[in-house]
Amino acid sequence: MATQNHGIWTLSAAALAGFALGGATSAFAKQQQRREDARLRSEQLERDEVVERRRARAHQQRMHWALLVKAIDDPSLAVVINTYGADVPLEKLRQYFYANAWYVNLFHLEQSGVVDQEQLYGHLRDLFQSPVFREYWEATRNHRIALKHSSDEARLGRLADRLYEELEEADTDEWWVVGDPPTF
Repeated sequence: MATQNHGIWTLSAAALAGFALGGATSAFAKQQQRREDARLRSEQLERDEVVERRRARAHQQRMHWALLVKAIDDPSLAVVINTYGADVPLEKLRQYFYANAWYVNLFHLEQSGVVDQEQLYGHLRDLFQSPVFREYWEATRNHRIALKHSSDEARLGRLADRLYEELEEADTDEWWVVGDPPTF
């Protein structure tokens, strides 16, 4: 009888060990699943945040354009955002606002990934062919200096400033080949 009981006890111990191991394996699998679920939730939150930032950026761009259009169309509103100086004639002011709209559009295109650095550089080269845009660029130098140095807007301003200087110093009429776009 003792042998038989011993055999049953051994079987029971083995069964218990198996159950314990199975339980530990199951707990480990559940823990792994919880970690994976948390990772997936975190990734989804990050994607949602990117989508929301893009949506906010698009909204801001529409608002910027709507406000500029009002200022361009109505001289009494244009003076509200005239940061260029009282001596800038209204027609020139309206041109500066329009130049600003083009520049801000490029900024948003770059920020949203629609254009890369090389394309951005090409668009800036084109804009700098306009005498009015160059005047606007000079008139806004202090605006760019006031930006937080580490901001994307300041980075783009420095890139455009370098290109502007290269174009001004170039000894060629082939403006489309002046400057090399930096890589970031």
